[in-house]
Amino acid sequence: QAQVLASGGGRVQAGGSLKLSCRLSGLSLDRYAVGWYRQPPGKQREGLACIHRGGNTLYIKDSVKGRFTISSAAAENTIYLQMDNLTPEDTAMYKCAAGVTTCSDHVLRVVDYWGQETQVTVSS
Repeated sequence: QAQVLASGGGRVQAGGSLKLSCRLSGLSLDRYAVGWYRQPPGKQREGLACIHRGGNTLYIKDSVKGRFTISSAAAENTIYLQMDNLTPEDTAMYKCAAGVTTCSDHVLRVVDYWGQETQVTVSS
C-alpha cells in the first residue's frame, strides 16, 4: 500500500530549527517528485518546496529561501525539509505529497498522494 509519511513537527522558540521528514512507503523517489506544503491557522495552504524524482532538481519558494532547505536521502526513500531561523509566522500544519509528474517551480504539478499533517508551532 502506497503511503507518504510526514514527521518531525513540534514546538520551538523563534530562531530555532526543525527538520521535517517525508518518507515514501510503497513508492520510490526514482519515480515520484515530492513537495512540501503548509497551512497556517486561518489561511490557505501554500507550497514551500519541491524536488524532482531522482532528487537532482529542487525548488524553494522565494519567501522561505535562505531559511528552508529541501534535500533527498535516496537510501532512506525520504525527503527532508530543514527549517532554520523559524519565526511565529512559520506556525502551521505542514504536510508533504508525492506526484508522478514533475514540479512546477516549488509545487507539484499534480499530487497523487498526500501525507498526513505534522504541526509546527513557533513561539516568540
